[in-house]
Amino acid sequence: MNSLQRATAAYLGLALGDALGSTVEFMIPREIVAQYGVHDTLCGGGWLHLPAGAVTDDTTMALALGNAILSQGKVEAIAIAIAFDDWMRAKPVDIGNTVRRNLLYFRKTGNPEAPYSDHDAGNGAAMRLLPVALATFGQSEAAIRAASRAQAHTTHHCALSDAACETLIFMLHDAVRGADKNYLLHQHAHPLVARYPEYKFRATRQIQNPSGYIVDTIQAVFQSFFDTDDFRSCLIDVVNRGGDADTTGAIAGMLAGAHYGITAIPNPWLRVLNSQVRQQCEAQAVDLMSLAAIHDAPR
Repeated sequence: MNSLQRATAAYLGLALGDALGSTVEFMIPREIVAQYGVHDTLCGGGWLHLPAGAVTDDTTMALALGNAILSQGKVEAIAIAIAFDDWMRAKPVDIGNTVRRNLLYFRKTGNPEAPYSDHDAGNGAAMRLLPVALATFGQSEAAIRAASRAQAHTTHHCALSDAACETLIFMLHDAVRGADKNYLLHQHAHPLVARYPEYKFRATRQIQNPSGYIVDTIQAVFQSFFDTDDFRSCLIDVVNRGGDADTTGAIAGMLAGAHYGITAIPNPWLRVLNSQVRQQCEAQAVDLMSLAAIHDAPR
């Protein structure tokens, strides 16, 4: 399986995890059990009353980000902020409070970097970062970190958020290269915990009902990703924890898609996923990886 196939699987995984998790977003596990038993189908509904296969802000912000990168041929903060502001003006189905507040700050000031705040440790920057990961594939560590922060700081300028986003991008790069889980665990997840012990996810309680706090999100995603053995099981495990399930589903879907690849994605889920979203995800995966190849070419 080549890197483009894994990149495409990551983008489809993002959308599928988002669509699967949206049904049970803000529910607690016992409510999910009472209503669904095990929630494992793209049936829509949820608090947003979505059609089956529809996605939320996790996927639509990622697509807006991808379009901004492709329009400029690079990760550029001002273009990203404009794209996100246009996305907000189009009245998306959902938008986080931190995203809204800091896009309004951009609209007022023209500054694409939100003010620093330890309180902005939500998961909004992490949920949408996949286009940056694909566009920077093969670039230097310094360039990757700068690109990550250019997109993240439009709405989430926070050290905890930065650490999670950069870890996820480097994990995605190695997963797209075909690295095994043990490598991803020891080269990326463990170093994140060493730097920020609050991210510890082993030998701790299973995270249930994860909030929008980036630490809760990463703990739940890592527990599900590292403790399951296939794409479908990973996504079902994480969304049935409830809470901010569209986002935990989206992030777990990126990782699981990149790791397990396109052939591991259940066809019944792909058939239900909104066809326009599916086409956009597949097209952006190709175009962003092509852009990365251009920047990685010898000069």
